[in-house]
Amino acid sequence: MATTTFTLHFFYLFFILFASISSSNAEHSFKPHAFYLSIIKDKATLQYHSLIDMGNPIVTNPYNNSFVLVIDLGGRFPWFDCSGYDSTTYRPVPCGSKRCKIAKGPDCINCNRPLKPGCTNNTCGVEPNNPIQQFVVSGDLSEDVIRLDDIDSTRKLTALDMPRFQIACVDPNKFGVTGLLDGLVNGSRGVLGLGRTPISFPAQLASTFRLPNKTLPECSSGFIQMACHHLTFINPHSTGPIFDDTPSQEYFIDVKSIKIDGEVVNLNTSLLAIDKNGNGGTRLSTTSPYTIMQTSIYKAFVDEFVKKATAKKIRRVRSEGQFAACFDSRTISNTTTGPATPNIDLVFENENVYWRIYGANSLVKVKENVLCLAFVDGGSEARTIETSIILGGHQLEDNFLEFDLASSKLGFTSSLLRHNRSCSIFL
Repeated sequence: MATTTFTLHFFYLFFILFASISSSNAEHSFKPHAFYLSIIKDKATLQYHSLIDMGNPIVTNPYNNSFVLVIDLGGRFPWFDCSGYDSTTYRPVPCGSKRCKIAKGPDCINCNRPLKPGCTNNTCGVEPNNPIQQFVVSGDLSEDVIRLDDIDSTRKLTALDMPRFQIACVDPNKFGVTGLLDGLVNGSRGVLGLGRTPISFPAQLASTFRLPNKTLPECSSGFIQMACHHLTFINPHSTGPIFDDTPSQEYFIDVKSIKIDGEVVNLNTSLLAIDKNGNGGTRLSTTSPYTIMQTSIYKAFVDEFVKKATAKKIRRVRSEGQFAACFDSRTISNTTTGPATPNIDLVFENENVYWRIYGANSLVKVKENVLCLAFVDGGSEARTIETSIILGGHQLEDNFLEFDLASSKLGFTSSLLRHNRSCSIFL
């Protein structure tokens, strides 16, 4: 199995992803060292997004943001609003083609209007979704060239073109779609999906550039030792917004318990497992600003955190908005890892392996002298598929994660702040 290493440099978040993909689809003999993607965190929505250069001539839009795509770690594939898009290298993917079969396109789309991107005949149809509004639309699977930054061993950036990049093209005018981009970063044109599918962004990089096998036998990143743990990477049941008989494309981790300052939180641990219907478990998300917990987990978690904070003489104040527990920041000292609050550990099967969440990732400033516990109540109502814990963007910030899909391992450092590093200055 061939895998790829590429780097996503979030403003606060940094990923190296290893995407397992068959080398038989490879198109390039050139093997880049790694890919660098500059990511910005939007202050209004708290979403992570990036500028994508695409088309021929290469369309670069640093000023009007017409190719800003929101980063979705669990997204099935990239998609964009292609109304008005014009490129000489744009090509629709035909129905029944090898690429359509790999993408598992369920439909064959035709158009009775003047042909253009988003309105072509005999085209492989796919189903993009808006991860914020959680609705699905019909889109045309298409190909075009994009420009990437390759980073070599000397950390020098070099522009590199990737032809035949697959992206779903959605023309909202074709089917009268409204609200296609609702909830996404202002000025964005779509979503860059990084999920576990053959046409996600990392999978396409692997397929195109024939990157070599990569495993993490010791989970060492080369610059810092990492904890290492086998994951429940795959939920055997699909998770929203499309529910079918295929495994989930999202990333799950096998959390067995939660500790706060060494004390196990008293909760129903069966909720931490994935049941026969795909309910439960813990997954990672870049589109959820804060960690979301099922109600009974959340209440037990908050109660234990408040108890430990009180023992540290941290004064609780009135709750703010969606946050149940808030504190007077003047009663909290500062450390290299943020406010000196109780440590939160996500514990795996081997209790010696845990993901520690320090103050910088557990609290958020909501106003002058007030810090709140940056976890929210996800409710308790039964849904078709419900994840018990969704680990959100704030908790992922300044953590270095390595996903090795070939060996089903996750390497993680916990906060880089412990090592006087941060993702925004990582390179």
